[in-house]
Amino acid sequence: MQPTVIRADRAFTPFEEIHDAVIVIRGSKISAIGQRGKVELPRGVPVIDAGGKTIVPGFVDVHIHGAGGHDVMEGTTEALEIITARVAARGTTSLVATTVTASEQETCDSVAGIAQFILNTSEFATRELSAEVLGIHFEGPFISPARRGVHPAKWIAGPSCELLALLLKIARGTAQILTLAPELPGALDLIAAARKAGLVVSLGHTDATYEEAQAAIAAGASHAAHVFNAMRPFSHRETGVLGAVLTSAKVSAELIADGVHVDDAAMRMLVELKTPERVILVSDGISATGMPDGKYQLGMFEVNVSGGVARNAERKLAGSTLTLDRALRNMVALGVPLASALRMVTANPARQVGLGGRKGILAPGADADLVFLDDKLEISGVMTRGAGLSLS
Repeated sequence: MQPTVIRADRAFTPFEEIHDAVIVIRGSKISAIGQRGKVELPRGVPVIDAGGKTIVPGFVDVHIHGAGGHDVMEGTTEALEIITARVAARGTTSLVATTVTASEQETCDSVAGIAQFILNTSEFATRELSAEVLGIHFEGPFISPARRGVHPAKWIAGPSCELLALLLKIARGTAQILTLAPELPGALDLIAAARKAGLVVSLGHTDATYEEAQAAIAAGASHAAHVFNAMRPFSHRETGVLGAVLTSAKVSAELIADGVHVDDAAMRMLVELKTPERVILVSDGISATGMPDGKYQLGMFEVNVSGGVARNAERKLAGSTLTLDRALRNMVALGVPLASALRMVTANPARQVGLGGRKGILAPGADADLVFLDDKLEISGVMTRGAGLSLS
């Protein structure tokens, strides 16, 4: 296969800014990157000129439920192909398909379908623009009834190593993240089982005290789902789970930066306390992402989207319609340097799921997942694993 050579005004790896950058792609991988004149280019290959653009790594979303009118819990090839194509067009080139609390049978069926899709698509390199599904994020059912958000109360379950083992068996090696409430009886045993299986353990939908959260972190929890949302509120006398998350260097913090879920001041505070290396921007996107206002499914229940904001029948926020390119622009608008904000959507989430050398980075040997940004940080083109580039 003939290599591809691309030149742009600059590139962020995201750890280094390269001016007058060139990238050489062979197949689905980056083979070289650097400043023009310092990289040996293959002879006889035309150079794609992305003048006026900035090339950055493809975005990695570790908490997303759906897009394009479909939910990952449908578990069908059709649904997952539509979701992955829709978010790829907005710069998300990799994702972790996220479940919501449902009955055991519905959850098992969904996990089986998602796993089948992942294992099938990993056997060949797609030549169409589509995000790669890296694995499965179990959000529930081991969550707090008091902080359940829109998760159906009737399907919430106490921590069960047996149920987790069943889900892991059905997932066939594709499970990546488990979000749970650490204060529930049996949670520490569940954390141990999840860590033994190689999962990232995430604190979320939790009413934990500071001490309960600290015990979970000591047991191996290293992540926190949509920080500030569906968590015990912070108090100066009982800081709760937020006190533990905000002050622990071991924990990465998800943030839904849509301007609806978290106030601007709280977002700035999170970045200051956690540093850009420990903040991970997520969409928490639902099936309504990229769609007009109306009624949509989230897992097995219906939500209403008005003005781009999703709520259930109780008027509770129900995920979002955010895309990571908009989250990136929102963080930069808050005053976060572009290089720092980029790490929050690329290298940080890739590292958290153990794929820092392959995803979220522009480097030799990494997947050729590229996003082309204009001077307003709007998407001008996307490439997924060496395919799909169309500059505008």
